[in-house]
Amino acid sequence: MASDQSIEQVSRRATVSNSPKIKVLCIDDSATVRELLGRIIQAQPDMELVASAANPIEGRELIKRHDPDVLTLDIQMPRMDGLEFLDRLMRLRPMPVVMISSSTQPDSKETRRAFELGARDVIAKPKLGLRDGLQRSGAEIAERIRTAARSQARSQPLLPRPRPKAEPIQLPAPSVACRDHLIVIGASTGGTEAIHAILSRLPSSAPPVLIAQHMPAGFTRSFAARLNASSRLSVREAQDGEPLLAGHAYLAPGDRHLMLGCSDRGYRIQLDAGPEVNRHRPSVDVLFRSAAQRAGSNATGVLLTGMGKDGAAGMLALRDEGATTIAQDEASSMIFGMPREAIALGAATEVLGLDAIPARLTASPAATRPPQPGWQRPAAAIRGRYPGEPRRCAQCPP
Repeated sequence: MASDQSIEQVSRRATVSNSPKIKVLCIDDSATVRELLGRIIQAQPDMELVASAANPIEGRELIKRHDPDVLTLDIQMPRMDGLEFLDRLMRLRPMPVVMISSSTQPDSKETRRAFELGARDVIAKPKLGLRDGLQRSGAEIAERIRTAARSQARSQPLLPRPRPKAEPIQLPAPSVACRDHLIVIGASTGGTEAIHAILSRLPSSAPPVLIAQHMPAGFTRSFAARLNASSRLSVREAQDGEPLLAGHAYLAPGDRHLMLGCSDRGYRIQLDAGPEVNRHRPSVDVLFRSAAQRAGSNATGVLLTGMGKDGAAGMLALRDEGATTIAQDEASSMIFGMPREAIALGAATEVLGLDAIPARLTASPAATRPPQPGWQRPAAAIRGRYPGEPRRCAQCPP
């Protein structure tokens, strides 16, 4: 059995700041879960458990009393189902919610519904060894609560967009040729909301969008469904070999690298289960480098909020090929790590706030800006090849 010390060790990895502690309220009908989550939260120097409740009815009153920053919520509870409570909560008092339940297994209907209703994150309780499993996951649970606290709650849940009663018949979109414009987006911590903010404002006529978001395997399909419900684009989890279509967005599966391929019929999706790059699979660098190789100046690269430096070198490769490269600015980034690294390398042709990015992406491809005359790559930037990086094919731009 994991020792009590394992939970205490979690606190030593957290960074103490001068900002107020994150106030967390836990709603779960299991006294054991409430106790374990309480100990994990109280062990963090930047968090406090303000209250816990055995059901949503009790929790509703405690929310009014304590005004928590983050709510952890079970699903199967007496008096009211957790998803029903989440639906009501997000309509009346939106706030960051992390679902922690045995029902929120990867790609389950409960997980998809939780995301649709506005949950910031979902964590699956271990099916066996509940106490040991939660103790071992203490660091991950604490970090995901922190991430939820940094986000801003949506005022409206992401429900399927209304459609007109009679729609004109739409012909299938043609495959995009290897000289056409496309968009590649990379993100990590805080990226789910940033990506939603961008895709929800792109028109159905937008060029293909390829997305690498750091996310565990099993959750990307649900995230894609959530994005699809709030976008005029058709958003789905990418499948190996499928052609890229205008008005479509493709999300990298949680355990595969996403790369841009090219055939005599146009751009294609390439998925790869190779080694992690920058400790990630999918890696933003892998996606960006493949776009630099295959699309060159016909690509627009966007690097959003996230920790670390994944995507910075790939964005430099894009800029070297004449692509427009956009880094999210510090003011609108939840974590200004990846964009800062790209800016430091000289990889970004533009630095924009999140609200300005969708309009920039809908500008004419002719507005894309190559490197300015006289620009030279910083000496510190070394162009490398990742394992399996595609070389330029006969159909790719010269």
